[in-house]
Amino acid sequence: MLFVLSGGGTAGHINPAIALAEELVRRGHEVRFAGTPTGIESRLAPEAGFAFEPFEAAGFNRSHPLSLVKALKLINASRKKAKRWFAELHPDAVVGFGGYVCLPVCRAAVEMGIPVVLHEQNSVMGVANRELAKQAAKVALTYEVAGQAVSDKSKLVLTGNPVRDAIFEATRAEGREYLGVPEDAVLLLVFGGSLGARHLNTAVCALKERLLAVPGLHIVHITGPKELQTVQGELSLSDEQARRWTVKGYEDQMGKVMAACDATVARAGASSLAEISARQIPALLVPFPYATADHQTMNARSYVEAGAAFMVADSDVEGAEFAEKLFTLVEDAQVRASMREAAARFETANAAGKLADVVIGAATGA
Repeated sequence: MLFVLSGGGTAGHINPAIALAEELVRRGHEVRFAGTPTGIESRLAPEAGFAFEPFEAAGFNRSHPLSLVKALKLINASRKKAKRWFAELHPDAVVGFGGYVCLPVCRAAVEMGIPVVLHEQNSVMGVANRELAKQAAKVALTYEVAGQAVSDKSKLVLTGNPVRDAIFEATRAEGREYLGVPEDAVLLLVFGGSLGARHLNTAVCALKERLLAVPGLHIVHITGPKELQTVQGELSLSDEQARRWTVKGYEDQMGKVMAACDATVARAGASSLAEISARQIPALLVPFPYATADHQTMNARSYVEAGAAFMVADSDVEGAEFAEKLFTLVEDAQVRASMREAAARFETANAAGKLADVVIGAATGA
């Protein structure tokens, strides 16, 4: 069978789409990607080895009516283009992962009688998925609470958020060798997503002396490209300290790093949480407070309630609670073991397979 996967705007939409694509190809199916010509999907999908078809799409500002007119024109033109493409391609199903580009692509599929499956990564359903859910065959969720936005509950399926193969491929030994970290060390990973997190970086830097005083603790600190020089200046590590505290602006081998680490301090974006869960990494989560509808806090809450993570509000990272929970995480092996057991119950490692089952089922009418 042939499937078209569509999504755009952020890696959080595209990475789970690529994870599904990898699973579908493993099962002997073909996959094509549809996204915006300048979005991150136009780079990530081809890099992963998948054919990519560009479609123009844009959001709009409710306070500027002209932006709505422009957005609707783009969506309508791309819808017509998608219908012509589908007439040549004959896909068995179309899967939308969010972002405005899904609107023309999935609407074209509906008009042509092609089954549409949606996947929502976050705890709060995005604008495109909320609109498209009315005509979708199935709506796959990472968090059950996101299904509140869908009136027909019979469409809902809880699959979790698919994670790319690269996150699973590395072993702990390979990760430790890549980073040059001893096997008996406790390794803390600090990262704020692909763009970094200024407030999170500052809070961790302020605890430099206390962290380096923990025997056997090593730190990998991924700052975000724009934050690298600032963090390097704030830390001002000596050569000896730098052997235990690695600072990078960006890391393209996150699978190896995650395989190697014992604990993490991170934001609570959908992709980051899925990867943390899949590798069963004990975590201190600091949700980004300005995410739409505060969805990162809602994302994190289920992990905290399950016992798989701590959570501290961004506004409190410079206070005693953040430091207390961070040092509990790196110093208490029993706490980390309990968190790993709790993370395993999420079964995130099986999410791509569960979603593939839903998509194939929609295509075959099963």
